[in-house]
Amino acid sequence: MREIKVQDAVGKILCHDITQIVRGVVKDAKFRKGHIIAAEDIPELLKLGKENIFVWENDDTKLHENDAAEILRAITQGENLSEGEVKEGKIELRATCDGVFHVDAEKLNAINAVEEICVATVQNKIPVRKNKSVAGMRVIPLVIDKIKMARVREIAGGVPLMKILPYKKFKVGLIVTGSEIFHGRIEDTFTPVIEAKLKTFGLNVDARKISDDSKEMTREKIFELLGLGMEMILCTGGMSVDPDDRTPAAISSTGASVVTYGVPVLPGAMFMLAYLGDVPIMGLPGCVMFCSRTVFDMILPRVLTGEKLSRRDFITLGIGGLL
Repeated sequence: MREIKVQDAVGKILCHDITQIVRGVVKDAKFRKGHIIAAEDIPELLKLGKENIFVWENDDTKLHENDAAEILRAITQGENLSEGEVKEGKIELRATCDGVFHVDAEKLNAINAVEEICVATVQNKIPVRKNKSVAGMRVIPLVIDKIKMARVREIAGGVPLMKILPYKKFKVGLIVTGSEIFHGRIEDTFTPVIEAKLKTFGLNVDARKISDDSKEMTREKIFELLGLGMEMILCTGGMSVDPDDRTPAAISSTGASVVTYGVPVLPGAMFMLAYLGDVPIMGLPGCVMFCSRTVFDMILPRVLTGEKLSRRDFITLGIGGLL
């Protein structure tokens, strides 16, 4: 790459896009990389404020920004992601389906630590819609040392850093707990909330049971739902530390492996997740019924992709967990 006066650039190859910005009208490349500059281009370039211009000269130690962006795309683009065209040295990735965005944060941080590299994404492990832009990447200068891009490839290894995990279909069983509901003393207002949240993902409550506050009955209802082929079970209510809140004990008594009871998220600290075989069982505290966003809204999309969550996944929710 070499800088020369615009008037001397006729016949030379432009090595970067030149953007035209007219407020409220246009922001796009007037001349694109690879354009061979003609005499009639000179007045237009001067109008764009370009008295000097960079033209391409081959250098075996450097890569152009567009070529570097393609390398960044290749190491990041995984399942269910599509790429846009390289534009002014930048390329974006978009979701090709509804699902949860995943990025290897440790590797991405190491790549961004390489000088002159820029890869930006949406937050890790959040739900995204089809066609959502989830990542953009470029290098900072017009040309970059090949050795830096080799280092980037080395850090990435052979597995793409980003992917979208699509949602799966689940048969969902719901257990509404509470003697006041079991005996018909009050109306169940929890079920409509759960149905609305599931509908967002194209799911329904496929089977519903009502239990009093006893550990034994709730445990029995869990097994009844399993017998009906339910692939996910949600238990509402009875999740606090009061003596008559026995849902956590009921879930544990099934022999399920408890991932967590209690999470660093507000509202939703009394949330529980356990697995009985491959079937996730969630204990939902009362806040899910009356708060628009709780830990349930953070966890449900991830469970619906088939991801099997660990205790570590919940520990890391504290930062950003004040909803």
